[in-house]
Amino acid sequence: MKAWHFTTTNEPLVEADIPEPTPGPGEVVLDIKAAGLCHSDVGAMTDPGWLALIPHRPIVIGHEIAGVVARVGEGVTEVAVGDRVGVCPTASEGAPGYARDGGFTYQHRVLAGDLVPMPEGLTFELAALGTDAGMTSYHAVMVQGGLRKGDKVGIIGFGGLGQVGARVAVVNGAEVHVAEVNEAVWDRARQAGAVSVVKDVAEWAGQDFDVIVDYAGFGTTTADAVAAIRRDGRIVIVGMGRLEATISTRDVILKQATLIGSNGGTKEDVAAVYELLARGDISPEVTVIGFDDIPRGLDDLRNHRVTGRVVAHIAD
Repeated sequence: MKAWHFTTTNEPLVEADIPEPTPGPGEVVLDIKAAGLCHSDVGAMTDPGWLALIPHRPIVIGHEIAGVVARVGEGVTEVAVGDRVGVCPTASEGAPGYARDGGFTYQHRVLAGDLVPMPEGLTFELAALGTDAGMTSYHAVMVQGGLRKGDKVGIIGFGGLGQVGARVAVVNGAEVHVAEVNEAVWDRARQAGAVSVVKDVAEWAGQDFDVIVDYAGFGTTTADAVAAIRRDGRIVIVGMGRLEATISTRDVILKQATLIGSNGGTKEDVAAVYELLARGDISPEVTVIGFDDIPRGLDDLRNHRVTGRVVAHIAD
């Protein structure tokens, strides 16, 4: 079957023919219906620092996967042939696309315990992005952020993650404000329920936010967030636009601020996002492309030509 192989940093994906997988004990094989493209894929293709996470190459990348169970291995009772499922990428046997073959192909072998059932009416494209973009966004707001109804919440960055995180906060009763440099998406942020939108996080100084989630992570964004939270406020760092920040320890100490990282999430987070997506409470902006367009889609992500998420439709 056709697949897109990653070989090493700064080399194009290679179209390859690979054998169809066979499920072992406790495993299933999915017919992949949709696979999401992620900035993490772009990072792996352009930054040698990612190679430590991908020890075996060539490998089929792509870690946002949704499909239909095609075959089941010995001892599998959780799912059956024909079930519609997503794959939790914080997988027990290693993340797809990094530790083992991922989703930029037509079939995927995975432990049955790593699957999340899709609610009725949820499309495969939304289910795919929900496995990582949805999970990561939800986990940052609800779990690491500890959001409570009525909280004043700042969302930094209204891209593929921020648009989901903002809606999660709104749906759960928060007063949401957005900081986003791209004014072209401001109307969409307001439509998502943001009370206000600003271009620079520095404009929030002294406004006593309960929680700020930094989906951009450009150093100055995190530093300025410290000036914007209340005493005992919390800053959740998700984005890795820059890998360091200079922060006022004075403000951190006097405010008893909590700075916490957020990386991925759990099957429970994926399931919660699936329910929100299925109900229409979250409707992220999605560009759907074909299997043959995956390299171009990644190039569009790399060059910031995409608003929201990109998902490849793999098969009907």
